[in-house]
Amino acid sequence: MKIAFIIDPIDRLDPTHDTSVAFMEAAQQLGHEVWITQANRLSVVEGKAWATLERVKLVPVTLGDNRWIAVDRWFEIEPPTFAPLETMDAVFMRTDPPVNTAYLYATYILDYIDPTKTKVINSPSGIRAANEKMYALQFTEAIPETIVTQEKRVILQFLEQQGTAVLKPLGGKAGEGILFLQSGDRNLNSMIEISTQQGTLPIMVQTYLPQAKDGDKRIILLNGEPIGAVNRIPTGNEFRGNMAVGGRSAQTDITDREREICAQLAPTLQKDGLFFVGIDVIGGYLTEVNVTSPTGIREVDRLNNTQLAVQVIQSIELVKQK
Repeated sequence: MKIAFIIDPIDRLDPTHDTSVAFMEAAQQLGHEVWITQANRLSVVEGKAWATLERVKLVPVTLGDNRWIAVDRWFEIEPPTFAPLETMDAVFMRTDPPVNTAYLYATYILDYIDPTKTKVINSPSGIRAANEKMYALQFTEAIPETIVTQEKRVILQFLEQQGTAVLKPLGGKAGEGILFLQSGDRNLNSMIEISTQQGTLPIMVQTYLPQAKDGDKRIILLNGEPIGAVNRIPTGNEFRGNMAVGGRSAQTDITDREREICAQLAPTLQKDGLFFVGIDVIGGYLTEVNVTSPTGIREVDRLNNTQLAVQVIQSIELVKQK
């Protein structure tokens, strides 16, 4: 197969951590052609989605001393070509958030790929429908007590009821902008004003789950089915477990409660074309559904001696064979 990956500039990726690189390595390992492009290199010509594409060859990471090791020159790129994306068997949309205007326009361009010829992962319409914070709100039996608002009065009332809470920007990633709120904090009004941009931008506020100190679990779902998980444990004085802010990754199992949560999500994810998803679970509660560029595969594979990226690419092979 020919598989294209829409990614951030490849020289900015970390081959020892980024799931996009794990996917590309797996595709190459299975004998497929690997092509890359960026969201700002997409076009619509004669009613079809096109891209400036570059074929890439990778030197895979190796495992040593319980960590992934990459060589300095881990990729080699061939000269670019301008071609319809429907010449690819699959296209992975793996650009990192924020989902801003440029990101949304890229998904509109991807709508012009013929789905009978090329599988797009994740579905452009599904990405648009699934704000990574708001999407979880529909699964009322799975989430902790949560509000979304830009009104300080509503936030303060919620916090008074809960005692402690976590504030999350709706467009953030990797733990950016997440704040711990506590009644009586003299900075509370300022934090709310800054986060809501003086009451003009809605934010999410969730009750604080004390189990967060034991970890924020990332569960990887493939077409709605859980295939692996990693626990991300806060370190030092940091209350966030995100690996991007220093969280420590640890081996973990998927509990019966977490499998129930996955089963609740599966029909909706499948309906929306969200084929590869990472959900975050704390203390048996769903906190986020990550659909743009979910990560965690490198950590799961390292801790469990698995090959989740290979499993994902093989699932694409099965789709194309049908």
